[in-house]
Amino acid sequence: MTSEAREATVAVMVEPGAPFELRSVPMPEPAEGEVLVEVVQSNVCGSDLHLWRGEMAPGFPRDVILGHEMAGRVVATGPGAERDSAGRALAPGDPVAYRYYESCGHCPTCAKGLGYQCAGSLASVLRPASKPPYLVGGFASHYLVGRGQARFRIPEGLDASVAAGANCALAQVVQGFTQAGLRSGESVAVQGCGGLGLYAIALARSLGAGLVIAVDRVPERLDLARRFGAHEVVSASELAEPKERTKAVRALTGGYGADVVVEVVGKAAVIPEGLRMLARGGRYLEMGSIVPRDRAEIDASMLVGGNQSILGVSLYPDRALMEALDFLHSTTAPVDELVGAVYPLERVGEAMEAADALARQGVAVGRVGIRPGSGG
Repeated sequence: MTSEAREATVAVMVEPGAPFELRSVPMPEPAEGEVLVEVVQSNVCGSDLHLWRGEMAPGFPRDVILGHEMAGRVVATGPGAERDSAGRALAPGDPVAYRYYESCGHCPTCAKGLGYQCAGSLASVLRPASKPPYLVGGFASHYLVGRGQARFRIPEGLDASVAAGANCALAQVVQGFTQAGLRSGESVAVQGCGGLGLYAIALARSLGAGLVIAVDRVPERLDLARRFGAHEVVSASELAEPKERTKAVRALTGGYGADVVVEVVGKAAVIPEGLRMLARGGRYLEMGSIVPRDRAEIDASMLVGGNQSILGVSLYPDRALMEALDFLHSTTAPVDELVGAVYPLERVGEAMEAADALARQGVAVGRVGIRPGSGG
């Protein structure tokens, strides 16, 4: 063990809505293939808020450590973990980003090489905080990267607070465009210009999209969307009716509609209008709606008649995380502006309340972050 600390601190959500409980837990010695990491920053993701509010299921989850959109610094490597998943040397002190979930490895989905789609992958994010290895979430001073979790050195010059956004938000967008098969010259419309939406805009431009349209109701978000690369913007506050917004997107695409429409508002209510923005043969990329029982009514004949498809994307393969880090390192988009207010671990409850207030007001852009080493 290269760290002098023998205990780590974790912030446990005992149950939804309850105050967080700070606990000291044993600092593990990394076993074969494992990497012990000091958490530099962990962001409050929208899914963290859903879990904290108790919106996923009654009383679910309990006794867990939230936080998965994170990056850190290597404290110690176990045997065989001296290189990252790209084959680069990995040593104590190196900045690192890592896949925050672990697939089961033995189900039919994993057997197909689709471990990121494994049901166990989502379950692994919410392991009990009271059982070894304890360090299983980002709202903590340390995190233990398991043998089956990919890890990548953060490119030199990329701040870990910015790199944290690669894990979850940006990597999911990378995988989304991969599954949608976005081609150079195609048009893209993005519903919602929060963090994921802005990443989608910048990434679509880097992939050669010929036209990128941003849709949001907050003027400041639309201004930022232009700076992230949107060619055109549609104001949902000025065009209050869904039909007006659909008409505007179709007009901007010469009457045809967008080849790819990305939903990252996080509300099923916007899905029907998004589908009407699609071109024939278009792909609707659904990444925002994760709350159970949030339903939308659609006209299925539109999909059949227009040869269109809906693609749900959750999590991502290792490649997507590596590409996300490379993108953050090379892009000229102002990705540092997606780093919002930060709180020390001791004030995790305040951080959640701040993130919740911004989300409910619909004005959040930068992620509220938690930096364990930033003091009380």
